[in-house]
Amino acid sequence: MAKRVFDIALSFTGIILSLPLSCIIAGAICLEDGWPVFFSQDRVGKGGRIFKNLKFRSMRKGADEDNGPQQAVEDDPRSTRIGRILRKSAMDELPQLWNILAGDMSFVGPRALRPVEVETGESVLRNIREFEGFAERSAVTPGLTGIAQLLAPRDIRRAEKFKYDIWYIKNRSFWFDIYLILLSFLVTFAGRWETGGRKLNLLETLDKRVVLH
Repeated sequence: MAKRVFDIALSFTGIILSLPLSCIIAGAICLEDGWPVFFSQDRVGKGGRIFKNLKFRSMRKGADEDNGPQQAVEDDPRSTRIGRILRKSAMDELPQLWNILAGDMSFVGPRALRPVEVETGESVLRNIREFEGFAERSAVTPGLTGIAQLLAPRDIRRAEKFKYDIWYIKNRSFWFDIYLILLSFLVTFAGRWETGGRKLNLLETLDKRVVLH
């Protein structure tokens, strides 16, 4: 309950305070690559429920048309110029504050992944429900930030990403969530989200604490 109240208060405040910045971002996207400004995508939420995840569009139009839905990678060639800036600072995810306010997401939790995606290193579509650990990670609300978002390489395979999520689920607490949010702000200010923040010295303590199996 405390976490949900916190999510509502912080997301509502964030939406209001970030409104001028959101207008600037929308204008920059429109000037470079036209409409649409926003990008909506199916993501898997708590209990396996599908919801619409909202972001500022950071990739060129029709980015998935050639090879199907794929994981984003570091320095993704599908990104626009403004999109590369947004992804490094995670500003493309500002619209997800609405997802948090609606209860589809939390500020901290496993990354909200697509239901079907081409796996890293493969060429076929795979359903997220096929992977070990899906039931455990879908028992909690997905998050804007989390252990996997902070520490895991962006193009890591989902089976490996799930290990970070399972560790978080076993060790989560309200105050640990606050700690992860503060670390996430620091990564944002450093513009290191494309590398998952893992190259920052400030994350060394967290990285040593996380023991994957």
